[in-house]
Formats: sequence, C-alpha cells, structure tokens
Amino acid sequence: MIDLNLIRNDRKYVEAALAKKGAVVDLKEVVDADAERKALKQRAEEMKAERNRVSASIPKLKKAGEPVEAVFEEMRKLGDKIADTDTQIAELDEKINDILYALPNLPDDDLTQGGKENNAVIKVVGIKPEFDFTPLNHVELCTGLGLIDYERGAKLSGGGFWIYRGMGARLEWALLNYFIDTHLKDGYEFILPPHQLGYAAGFGAGQFPKFTDEVYWLEGEDRKKNRFMLPTAETALVNMYAGEIMDESMLPLKLFAYTPCYRKEAGSYRSEERGMIRGHQFNKVEMVQYAHPKHSGEAFEELVNKAAALVEGLGLHFRISKLAAGDCSASMARTYDIEVWIPSMGIYKEVSSVSNANDYQARRNNTRFRDSETGKTQFVHTLNGSGLATSRLIPAIVEQFQCADGSVTVPEVLRKYLGTDKLKK
Repeated sequence: MIDLNLIRNDRKYVEAALAKKGAVVDLKEVVDADAERKALKQRAEEMKAERNRVSASIPKLKKAGEPVEAVFEEMRKLGDKIADTDTQIAELDEKINDILYALPNLPDDDLTQGGKENNAVIKVVGIKPEFDFTPLNHVELCTGLGLIDYERGAKLSGGGFWIYRGMGARLEWALLNYFIDTHLKDGYEFILPPHQLGYAAGFGAGQFPKFTDEVYWLEGEDRKKNRFMLPTAETALVNMYAGEIMDESMLPLKLFAYTPCYRKEAGSYRSEERGMIRGHQFNKVEMVQYAHPKHSGEAFEELVNKAAALVEGLGLHFRISKLAAGDCSASMARTYDIEVWIPSMGIYKEVSSVSNANDYQARRNNTRFRDSETGKTQFVHTLNGSGLATSRLIPAIVEQFQCADGSVTVPEVLRKYLGTDKLKK
C-alpha cells in the first residue's frame, strides 16, 4: 500500500510514478477525501470536548439546585451529531482505503517506463549450446526417457498437469535438494508453510483484491472467510509476522520454503507453452527476506546473486533482465528476471523473479520493527525471489545437455543425488 503521507505531500510525483507502470490515475479524490476526513475529525474532537465539559458541569448544576433537563437534551442532540460525524469519518476511511488498496506499488525511480519491450538485459552467462545433430525438444526428450508422463497427467487432472516418473521424479527431487542445501548453507531458515491460506494473506501480499480470480478457492461464496491454494510460497512467508512488531535485531530475516504452487492462469495453449513450460501446478523453492529499509538494496542484490548462482551451478546458459516498470508485478517496486535458454523455442524463459516490494506489503499487513535508536516503529521491507522453480529448469536441462543418442548429461551438482551422470533409456 502506498504511504498516504506521500500522496498528501507530493501527489504529482505519485501519479507520475504510477504512470510509469501504466496506471494512469488522478489522486485528487483521495486528497480531497483525506482533507474532508481531517476536518470532520477536528470537528468531532471539538464536539466530544464540549460534551465532556458540559457533562462535568452537570453534578455542579444539580448540587446548586438548577434544572438540568435542557442540558441533557442538548447533550443528546450533540451525541447524535457526534455519531453522525463518526459515521461520515468511517465512510471516508473506507473510501480512501478502497482507493489505496487498489493502487499498485510505486516503481523505483531508476526503472524505465513501459512494458516488457523496455526490459533490459544486464548480464548473459554461459554460451548458447550448439549441436552437430538434430536436437529434440524437451517434450520428446522427457517422453522418450520416461521422465515425464504428460498423457496420464492429463488423464488424472486435465490439461496443464503432468506426472514425474522414475528418474524424472528423482531429477525433480534432486533439483529441490540442491536448492535446499544451498540455502541452508547460506544461513536461510527452512519453512514448510500451509498450502491453504486465508484471504488476509493474499491481501497482505498485494495479490488481493485485484487478482482474486487467479487462484484456486476452496468451497464457499464469501472469499474473505474462505481459503485459497497458495500460488507461491511468498504469499505465506511475507505474512508470517503480519500485525507484529519485530525486534530490529531479527533483521535481516532470511527464509526459504518449498511448496507446490497452484496457478489458475495456466494454459495459453501456444506451441511455446507446451510440456512443462506452463502448468496449473509446479514445484518451487522460494526465498524471502525481511529487511531494514536502509539495507533493502543490499538484500535485493543478495537474492539476485543467489538465484543466478543456482542456475550457473547447473551449468546452464541464461541471462538476467531488469524489468521495466510496467512489467513488474503490481506489488513490486523492482524486479530482475533470471531467464534460461530453451533451444527448441529459441527464446529465454524466466525461472526466477527476484523482487523488492519495499514497504508496500508491510503496510498492507502491518509488519513493523522497532528502531533501536529512536524507539519508534517502522515498516520492514519485504523481498522475494524464486530459488528456484523447477518446471522450466528440467526442459532447459534436457535440451541444453542432450546428446546425439537421445541421452542427457546430468549437471555435476545433481549427480550425488541421482547417482549417475547420464539420463538414458
């Protein structure tokens, strides 16, 4: 949520920043409603002070034998006015909050305006693989090697689902173990969160109310009282301390979680989305940091470097892209994508998005820390990054490391988990 004080003090800056994300808004309505609310609050305070003053005088009037009926009637009317004013204030609170809740996060000042056409590649790692034979795509490779059963996955659950089989299941688990071992070595705490979350978690992460239709809901019509299947572990992790005041010594708090991710958006059915590239359910290890605002930038760089190091450790060719403002998700102030090369498609596909929400999520879920010097509370900064998602890594691994005989060379870091250096029939 955007700081209302910033809108009060520099409305034009906020409007211009939101326009970089493609959100053209006029915040005059918020400013006017806020001014009206402030005036009503002052009037309410004056009336309450008057009521307290008069109420304190009633015993004296009674003791002096003076009539108090007229005073009681005056207080009744004043009470009605106070109640009416409080109702107006509550209505303005709701109006202002509804507008603020719907606004996306402000992009960082250095981000380029516009959408993905303005994304900038900032680093390329490794060399694109070249083959002296006709290479296969990942669907052919995974099917031929018995790694993935697309047909029976669809039979069980429909399009956008698959089954890992045999060495395919072991390859998936090897990747997850590789990620987990690396994060534990780097001092991150391992979390296994619930897969079903309440509405407040989606709201606190900034995904609700705008994107409520993009997740799988459990039974019931009232979504605010229902649970949904988490679309990413970030939604759980950034809400773990919602409503709490953390001790400053806890920062930076470094967490990671393994979960399946459940996405309703899957299924463009384009040729480039074939196989495991896009699905309704996939596995991901997610990193999250709660950072001190002064060290938010350092935390972001750490997460980018960690995600990139995981891909580099697999020996894959990939690149890092800095997203333009309009290509960052609604909740994020900046995002770098780690994109792996898929030879059969001739394109790069994102396997990790590393993002900084600054204090946007913390304002929504009221996660603060107490400053050790001032004793005052501040909102933490929350950051997240995939570390990593597997459903695009396996296509990249089998395609980039395929051999002429249809086998696949196993990345060295995974061999201790798989007990082999080749995947073959």
